[in-house]
Amino acid sequence: MSQDTAKIQKVTHIEIEAVKSFLLDLQDRICAALEEQDGGKFLEETWQREEGGGGRSRVLEQGVVIEKGGVNFSHVMGDQLPASATAARPELAGRSFQAMGVSLVIHPRNPYIPTSHANVRMFVAEKEGEEPVWWFGGGFDLTPFYAFEEDVIFWHQTAKNACEPFGADVYPKYKKWCDEYFYLKHRDENRGVGGLFFDDLNSWQGEVDFDQSFEFMQAIANSYIDAYCPIMAKRKDMEFGERERKFQCYRRGRYVEFNLVYDRGTIFGLQSNGRTESILMSLPPVTHWDYNWSPEDGSPEAKLYTDFLPHKDWV
Repeated sequence: MSQDTAKIQKVTHIEIEAVKSFLLDLQDRICAALEEQDGGKFLEETWQREEGGGGRSRVLEQGVVIEKGGVNFSHVMGDQLPASATAARPELAGRSFQAMGVSLVIHPRNPYIPTSHANVRMFVAEKEGEEPVWWFGGGFDLTPFYAFEEDVIFWHQTAKNACEPFGADVYPKYKKWCDEYFYLKHRDENRGVGGLFFDDLNSWQGEVDFDQSFEFMQAIANSYIDAYCPIMAKRKDMEFGERERKFQCYRRGRYVEFNLVYDRGTIFGLQSNGRTESILMSLPPVTHWDYNWSPEDGSPEAKLYTDFLPHKDWV
């Protein structure tokens, strides 16, 4: 796949309903797996967008394991792509669009369970008299507080396994993109330990290929539960105290900063007049900022900064 001017190309067929059907089923399966870990139930709200489309939001709050988690499906459309979608693609300005996807963020109660995020999506931009332009994007990433090397290796190995059927170069490329994307420039700091991130995907080996692109998106989406639930199950009964909770809340502040300043999905959702409650469900329920704080050298908190946040090849 080219990352240059030919990022987004024309296609002879688009199976929008197949993508939508997969995404709705994905939301169901992810919620069921997380409910099994927690014992609680996601509450569901459906919503309509005045300009076109709508969605199905599911939120679990104050669970036994999940303090706050949201798994959202949306399918919105409009007469013109928002500025965030055309900033790097001026040739798409003025096109009507459809955007659909599943996006989720899980904020566990126990500081020994990492926060996790996943998203898969498809965009279609259309103009009368021209072929539609489409692309897939998505990925998943892990944000630990008290990290365990075996968990991070397992997370990345699962991501690598999902990518391998599509080529040996796929995992390294999208792992690197994830490392670069989930980075807080104003802190000179990575948000977490990464995973996978891809965007503008519509071709393989230089050829436009809807089926292969859709198949890859499905493989990544399906691997999220395989990557996350075993970590949650392993860590959810670990004992923690006020110290661990305080550090968790402090680090959650970095999550808020990234999502409000840099996250493409948040910016697109707000610019496209999406449902604000669903867009901002990614924010943690409790967080705080401490002025000019830094961990004590050699402490468990410092280990996150020295051993896990710097980019490295985990598998």
